[in-house]
Amino acid sequence: MIIAESLTKRYGEKVAVEDLSFTVRPGAVTGFLGPNGAGKSTTMRMLVGLDQPTDGRITIDGRDYRELPDPLRHVGVLLDARAVHPGRSARNHLLMVAHTHQIPAARVDEVLNMVGLDSVARQRAGGFSLGMGQRLGVATALLGDPEVLVLDEPVNGLDPDGVLWMRELLRRLAREGRTVFLSSHLMSELSLIAEDLVVIGQGKLLACGAMDDIVSSVAPNTIRVITPDAAVLTAALQGPHVSVTSSDRETLEIEGLSAREVGVRAAAAGVTLYELTSHSLSLEEAFMQITKNAIEYSTAAEAAS
Repeated sequence: MIIAESLTKRYGEKVAVEDLSFTVRPGAVTGFLGPNGAGKSTTMRMLVGLDQPTDGRITIDGRDYRELPDPLRHVGVLLDARAVHPGRSARNHLLMVAHTHQIPAARVDEVLNMVGLDSVARQRAGGFSLGMGQRLGVATALLGDPEVLVLDEPVNGLDPDGVLWMRELLRRLAREGRTVFLSSHLMSELSLIAEDLVVIGQGKLLACGAMDDIVSSVAPNTIRVITPDAAVLTAALQGPHVSVTSSDRETLEIEGLSAREVGVRAAAAGVTLYELTSHSLSLEEAFMQITKNAIEYSTAAEAAS
């Protein structure tokens, strides 16, 4: 588990992170989102001991990263896949890292196979493509079989097959009860794998919790119905917290009920339905709404929209 408590980081007069508090639970993939300059990288650097908080703290299972006697066995980190000596082979890079934590060579071969690099294990990392470098970074993060994974843009540079592989890997790791905390600008991908979200802007917390709850808090799901019996169905749907509006004589927009509930009430009232569809905001649309007042860099057109 990762817990941030009143986390603050200042660089001179600039406040990069301000009074940030959130929890990342085990057993789920948690997406870490924010516009450019929001403070995501600074937060992750403080999490893994590369920056010292000005105030507050961020802990892993109740301890600061620097207090962990063998951090690689507790936390797997991928912040920069290029942080590998280009003259070393993939296997030698992992062997060097494993040696610092008394991890056997057999584990090196195991993670190379896990990330699909066993066939190029003896090639120099400097000749790797961006996607291959990402796989090597993930192998490094998994080397100590940690309970917590902290990944920055893990699908960057991966081809479609690699993206699918990464998606399934992260899901499996979460199902095993591990804490998986990752940042990404690929909203469509995060919407497929993340259960929870932490959203920040200008260093401050904007939203935190289950992804579905966050998205629906921006705009509730809307049910669209086309029926020749709109007036009858409208009467059947009336109730507390239910809103029914019409755009024409056959089309209804309904909030406060699920598609299933609308279908059941329509059937009970003997109403014929030509169409019954559910619409909700995408993660990208919700993100844009949540962060619209916390964007540091934007064009004049974006600012006016």
